[in-house]
Amino acid sequence: MVTIFKKPETIIRHPNMRIDIVTDTFTPDINGVAMTLGRLTEGMRQRGHAVHVIRTGSTDGQRGQTEVRSVPLPGYTEIRIGLPSPFKLRRRWSKRRPDAIYVATESPLGRSAISAAASLGLPVVAGFHTNFDEYMAKYRLRGLQSAAVLWLRHIHNRADMTLAPSAEVVKRLVDDGFNEVRLLGRGVDTGLFDPAKRCELLRAQWGARPGVPVVAVVGRVAAEKNLELATEALRRMRTEVCDMRCVIIGDGPLRERMQAAHPDICFAGVQQGESLAAHYASADILLFPSETETFGNVLIEGLASGLVTVSYDYAAAAAHVRHRENGLKAPKGDAEAWLAEAVRAADLGTHDNLREAARRSVENLSWSGVVCTFESYLEAAVAAKRGRMTATGFVGKRHRKDGKLHVRTVFISDVHLGSPDSKAREAVDFLKHVKCAKLVLNGDIIDAWSLRRGAKWSDRHTKFVRTVLKMSEKDDVEVIYLRGNHDDVLDRFLPLAFGPIKFVREHIHESITGKHYLVVHGDGFDSVSSHHRWLAMAGSVGYDLLLYFNRIYNRWRAWRGHAYFSLSQKIKARVKSAVSYIDRYEIQLQQLALHRHCEGIICGHIHTPEDRQVGDVHYLNSGDWVESLSAVVEHLDGRFELIHYEDFLESIADTPEPHYAPMPPAAAKLRSHPRQQRLAAVFNSR
Repeated sequence: MVTIFKKPETIIRHPNMRIDIVTDTFTPDINGVAMTLGRLTEGMRQRGHAVHVIRTGSTDGQRGQTEVRSVPLPGYTEIRIGLPSPFKLRRRWSKRRPDAIYVATESPLGRSAISAAASLGLPVVAGFHTNFDEYMAKYRLRGLQSAAVLWLRHIHNRADMTLAPSAEVVKRLVDDGFNEVRLLGRGVDTGLFDPAKRCELLRAQWGARPGVPVVAVVGRVAAEKNLELATEALRRMRTEVCDMRCVIIGDGPLRERMQAAHPDICFAGVQQGESLAAHYASADILLFPSETETFGNVLIEGLASGLVTVSYDYAAAAAHVRHRENGLKAPKGDAEAWLAEAVRAADLGTHDNLREAARRSVENLSWSGVVCTFESYLEAAVAAKRGRMTATGFVGKRHRKDGKLHVRTVFISDVHLGSPDSKAREAVDFLKHVKCAKLVLNGDIIDAWSLRRGAKWSDRHTKFVRTVLKMSEKDDVEVIYLRGNHDDVLDRFLPLAFGPIKFVREHIHESITGKHYLVVHGDGFDSVSSHHRWLAMAGSVGYDLLLYFNRIYNRWRAWRGHAYFSLSQKIKARVKSAVSYIDRYEIQLQQLALHRHCEGIICGHIHTPEDRQVGDVHYLNSGDWVESLSAVVEHLDGRFELIHYEDFLESIADTPEPHYAPMPPAAAKLRSHPRQQRLAAVFNSR
């Protein structure tokens, strides 16, 4: 038994919900999914909700839409498959948090959207619009059907709810192990699709004599639409009416081949709006032979246009066609029974009542009702997520209006600007969401070695520099730049200062609690970097090559639907660990901190983020912005923390108001220091 979800009475109405729709297809694409999403988007906006569409394909500058990276589907160049965009989606949803997210397609883009939403605690509803598993048989890939079901189930079960368009699909998904499946039907615009739009001039163009029936087939000219059965039906129908005409409305990969094989069929191509409505109304019979639809919008458009419809008894036909009352249908899979009904349809003289009943049966099937149901499902998902979050203690914190993490000091290293593998865009996003009084750039910010080898400096690298300058000039942030081995060109100029920006070899940082931390890049304690520069340069070339293969490897993983995996970091960790072990890298740094009478040391260089207490020394490594995407921050209470970018995006979505703790007694002696006075002034100004 299939239970149709009813809107709970206890749900609180959200008159102004902010909704993001993620999809691989949207208007003006010509397919059922794009049409449905267009109707839902328009309807939700009319009901006062803010809807933003994240889509593949060109947005043509339309407001309320964002384009994402995609590639054409082989064999269907007009269809584009969205590539994973986890960082882009998390940035968007962290800055402008939606109330709910609707993921319409199960592509790598859709999967990454569900993952990003889950990481931010956002309610996400998934739509089941296409039977991809059933398509496999039509494209001679029957062996992959089980894998396709597993893939679809994996994606949908990570969402809070799945919406399917027919009771039959709901039941099948539940039987296949899909969780929280709900029914969301489809509507039809009876004002657009109307028998009154019949056009005799159009019929004459098709070569149809008055009184001679015209058979229409509407949809993509593709293998999954079972068009061979339609052409066989036409052959048999012509034994009853020899001059019967047929028109195929649509386009697709099989059109050229079918047009050559069937010169007696008129191929009208893609039609939209009023022209499509006129094509429907000017025909008499609609053949709908597809067995792979999740719903079948074409069928109810044909009913609204007053046509004699011939279909299989499933999806839209099961819900809206009463056999021989308002349409003709046959058991799904029984081709001979379907062909017999098609021949029966050729006798139009006996079907006047049936055509009138077809129109009446869908007159109340409005899109407004579907939109209301869709709205109730989103509200239910929001309410359910709020209940779970409250139970876990996630709700109740006050959100920061500026969406920023307030800290005292930020330590960041190894951005490697100039390298093609630098995650400069993510580093900029991190800095824009942090409010601090001091920024320490701990070496290898600029990768001079890569630039010497011909690497290209891009706009995103320039944006990082501009962001740092803006923090220094506009926000009065003190900036300390320590040279690293990749930007050792600075050695000849150090020490150097440009206003609040200082360039140094090492730095002693005084925490707000009075503790001293030695800040060095750390390459001086790597014997390869210090004593064998040629070997270090060769290693850098090898590392860049490894990162190149890593990019290719992860593109392949994305196509397979797998998460990101750092092959280079896995290999590099073993090599670096061996080098660090031989050189006693970390031990020597800790000994240096003790020698300088510091309680801690903060470094970079080895691209291995770390935060641990070793004896009396607090050892911190800020990692890098090539693979680990991490930084060290000093909070306003003097606590140090190692932050990873993905976790950071989640945290800023729900950061409590900053608590400015009283200055500890151990730090009272620092009040008279000029730098401390300036830092205090910055905090007090907030």
